[in-house]
Amino acid sequence: MLPYLAQAFLSSLWGPFRLLESRLVLMMLGSLGCCLLTWIFLPRFWDRLPHDKGKAFVKGSEKAKGKPTGAGLLTTLFFLLTAFLVMPFYGEYLLVGLMLLSIMATGYLDDRSTVDWGQLKKGLLDLAIAFCTTLVLAHWQGTRIWLPLVKGPLPGGAFALPLWGYLCLGTALLWLMINVVNCSDGVDGVAGSLALHGLVAMGMLLYLCLGHEVVAEYLLLPHVANGASWAILLFTAAGGLGAYLWYNASPSQVLMGDAGSRFYGLLLGVAVLVSGNPFLFLVATPILFANGGAGLVKLILLRTLKKWGWDTRPPLSIVVNPVHPENFATPEEARRQRPLVRFLHRYRFPIHDHCRKNLGWSDPQVLIRFMVLQSALMPLFAVAMIKLR
Repeated sequence: MLPYLAQAFLSSLWGPFRLLESRLVLMMLGSLGCCLLTWIFLPRFWDRLPHDKGKAFVKGSEKAKGKPTGAGLLTTLFFLLTAFLVMPFYGEYLLVGLMLLSIMATGYLDDRSTVDWGQLKKGLLDLAIAFCTTLVLAHWQGTRIWLPLVKGPLPGGAFALPLWGYLCLGTALLWLMINVVNCSDGVDGVAGSLALHGLVAMGMLLYLCLGHEVVAEYLLLPHVANGASWAILLFTAAGGLGAYLWYNASPSQVLMGDAGSRFYGLLLGVAVLVSGNPFLFLVATPILFANGGAGLVKLILLRTLKKWGWDTRPPLSIVVNPVHPENFATPEEARRQRPLVRFLHRYRFPIHDHCRKNLGWSDPQVLIRFMVLQSALMPLFAVAMIKLR
C-alpha cells in the first residue's frame, strides 16, 4: 500500500515521502513494524491460545506442557498486516499470502485439536498447499532454474524447465521445507533462530544479488526482476520472528506450534523457489534440513521395513511408564531385531533429541551449537552455489 500512496499522493505533499517507494526503506519499515507489532501484542493475546499437551516420548516435553502454543497464528496475522502496508500489490503476492495463511491455519487447528490429526492427514494437507503454491510461483507455465557448478544455455546460465517438471520439483521441495522446520521445533529457540538465519540470508541474496541487475550479470546469474519485493516480504517476516524469539528464549513463555513452524517452513521454501535455484535450501536451512530431514528419513525407512514384516518397534528402555507397553520391544525382543532396525533406534531424531538425550547437551548448548554450525555452513554453501559455476 505505501508504495502506491507515496507515488500517487504523499510525495506531492512532501518530497521525502518519495522514500516510501524505495525497496530498502520498505524492507526496514516492514521488519521494524512487524517486530514492534509482535513484541507489543503477542503477550496480550497468547493466553487465548491453546496450551501444549506435552509429548510422551520427547525428552524435556514436560517443561513445555501447559504453555501457550500456536503462537504462529498471531505472528502470521501480524506479518500479513504489516506486509499489506509495505508490499506492492501484485496478484502473485496476494495468492502466496493466501497459501501462507492456509498452511498456518492447518497447523493451528492441529495445535488446538484434542485428537491428533495423524501424520497422513497433515502430510496430505501440506502436499496440497505445496502444490498450489508451486503453481502460483510457476505462473501456470514453464519456468527456468539455475544450478550450482554448471551453466545452462539461457541468459544467466539458466535451464528451461517445463511446467510439469517445475510442479514436481517445487511441490516436493516445499513439502520438505514445511516438515523439516516443523520437526525441528522441539527446543526453545532452535527452529525460530535457524529459520531467522534463513529468512535474512535469502532476503539479502534476493535483494543484493539476484534482484540487482548489474550484480546478477556480474555473477553470471539470472536476474530476478522482483527480487527486491520478495526481500521486503522476507525481512518483514524476519522482524516478527525476532520479536517472537524474545519470548521463546529459554525458558520460553510461548511456543509457535505447528501454526508457526509450518508457516515459516513454507515461506523459506517460497524464497528458495523464487531464487530459481532449488539447491539454495542448503544456504537457507542447512542445519534445519539436517535436523528435521534425518527424522523424516528414519520414519520412512521404519515404515517401509514394517510393511515388509520386520519388527520395527522402538525399545522399551526409551520411555518411562509407557501407556501402551505392547507398542515397544522388550530388551530381549530388541536384541532379536534386524541390525538395521537396531541401528536406526540407536540414534534419536530429530538430531536435537539425540544431542540432548544421548550426548547430554543442555537446551542452550543445542541452540548455540546449531546456530554456530548454520552460520558457518551458510556462507560456504552460498559461495559454492554462486561462484563455482
